[in-house]
Amino acid sequence: MPRPTWDEYFMELAQVAKKRSTCLSPAKGAVLVRENRVIATGYNGTPSKTKHCTDGGCARCSARVKGEINSGEALDACACSHAEENAIVQAARHGINTNGAVLYTTYVPCTTCAKMIINAGISKVVAGEKYPDELGTNLMKEAGVELVLFSKPSNS
Repeated sequence: MPRPTWDEYFMELAQVAKKRSTCLSPAKGAVLVRENRVIATGYNGTPSKTKHCTDGGCARCSARVKGEINSGEALDACACSHAEENAIVQAARHGINTNGAVLYTTYVPCTTCAKMIINAGISKVVAGEKYPDELGTNLMKEAGVELVLFSKPSNS
């Protein structure tokens, strides 16, 4: 088995982090890295010490699953935090500097997460799948945050 590249390694860790997701939306994971060392991880779900989305903690996500609202609608009523957001907040909570860090995430960040990424000083985002949010992508580009779409080598 060949040794994975750093990008492959950290994207695999993001895939593992998403297994902790408690959101009814598709599971997402993120890993925040400085100098090839993990400094924080995150996954999507409700805030700490609140009822998990999977246990009815987010009425908006429950309504989406029931088909009462469409994906992407009523996001302001969602109780869940995104994987990227949780990784950044965990670093802040523990006093870890994120300036110049690289964020590995299973999806291209949304606009809200892109704004946090920019303001946290993260210099690069490696994302697994596209997310239909051009504003967030454009903001990161304008701010000089490098965005790379990860593609797993075909021989892996």
